[in-house]
Amino acid sequence: MNKTLFSSSLFAGAVLGVAAMAASSPVLAASPAAASAAAPAAATASTDVERGRYLATAGDCIACHTAVGGKAMAGGLAMASPLGSIYSTNITPSKTHGIGNYSLEQFSNALRHGKRADGANLYPAMPYTAYAKTSDEDIAALYAYFMKGVEAVDVAAPVTALPFPFSIRASLSVWNSLFHDATPYKADDSQTPEWNRGAYLAQGLAHCTTCHTPRNAMMAEDMKRSLGGGEIGGWYAPNISSDKTSGIGQWSEQELIAYLSGQPVPGKGAASGPMAEAIDHSLKHLTPEDMKAIAVYIQSVPVVTDASVKQAADSFGKARDDLDSLRGTELPKDHDTMTGAQLYDANCASCHQAQGQGTEGGGLPSLFANTSLGHSNSNNLVQVLLHGVERHGVDSVMPAFSHELSDKQIVTLGNYLLASYGNPAAKVTEQQVAELRDPAKAGASGLLIFARIGMAAGAIVVLAVIVWLLRRKRNR
Repeated sequence: MNKTLFSSSLFAGAVLGVAAMAASSPVLAASPAAASAAAPAAATASTDVERGRYLATAGDCIACHTAVGGKAMAGGLAMASPLGSIYSTNITPSKTHGIGNYSLEQFSNALRHGKRADGANLYPAMPYTAYAKTSDEDIAALYAYFMKGVEAVDVAAPVTALPFPFSIRASLSVWNSLFHDATPYKADDSQTPEWNRGAYLAQGLAHCTTCHTPRNAMMAEDMKRSLGGGEIGGWYAPNISSDKTSGIGQWSEQELIAYLSGQPVPGKGAASGPMAEAIDHSLKHLTPEDMKAIAVYIQSVPVVTDASVKQAADSFGKARDDLDSLRGTELPKDHDTMTGAQLYDANCASCHQAQGQGTEGGGLPSLFANTSLGHSNSNNLVQVLLHGVERHGVDSVMPAFSHELSDKQIVTLGNYLLASYGNPAAKVTEQQVAELRDPAKAGASGLLIFARIGMAAGAIVVLAVIVWLLRRKRNR
């Protein structure tokens, strides 16, 4: 995918291409005025498409709207939610299964208000709550790209079927009225243009708050704790506010830019899961100016402090070598009874080295001073052990062990790694591993139970009111 934005060579190529077509066409050649008017119009359209391509990259559209092994933007990716899988839609310009019949206004309504062309509500797994910040001009450029720069794929995406009452999309109108602000971004005159550009991207297309902000009981972002850490699809998106202990306030601007660019940052750990996808598909393709603007903004957001966090996530652990104690020791016949050190020797030491120090430069990261092992939430550690670290466009160096290690072995290894190199207060449990290995085992979410109890209570209240009114009428 071409990630170039406003390339002067592209603009020149578009102008020259139209000019050449005009010269070879008897009709156009016969009308110099028409030819001169057509060239800038075509060049502008081409520029809008390329600008839209860049903006779609900033929005990381391809990551969610492309199924594994599927065609770009054709949808079908199953996204885990507390309520079940939500399937992304086909957003190619297909007129049968995509958005090829959408007008600009309908396209804008989808991005800003979470409304399909038929008026039905989109589930907020599509981050329209963030995309609403996008300007009218940028939405128009995105529309030009999706209609003219994306290949149409005439394939239907699977239909999302959430349990009642969330299967009723109309109920999202109430949710939107309570929690969604569709106002486009307004510049803060007290800040620099660079800061405002970073805020525009981070709050909007890059949708940082969608993952990194905790949510309330109704799954809406708790903006009083913006960027204070959240969970998404079984992954923990850490606090990235400017707090020096709970967040990333101790990171330098260059470290943050390097991390967002996909470069190893020694002493901080490597990106994995949804963050690795965001880097590979989106963030690392931004211009240096936009990357720096996002870093400037992120480092300025208000502090969100977690009183339970007493030590920065990247400050835990030190080099430790337990492998000498294993020499001459026979492995147990039941591999579920292997010790953490034995599991580490068998599965981890060849890459992360005997003392957990990794390789020089952080290509294979150190296990101590590693944020993945420093948080009290151990989900990311378990996810990486089970599913590895999949990268796009770069080598994936962390293999998955879900087919090699049992739940009990993952628990033993995970707790050994935390006690040896990370936050010793964090723990890995068998229930946690089972749920992250297979989200279907997680059972009904608290939100689903809460919603059903709430609806039942509401129905009882309504029935009680009806009975009271009938009795009152009879007594009269």
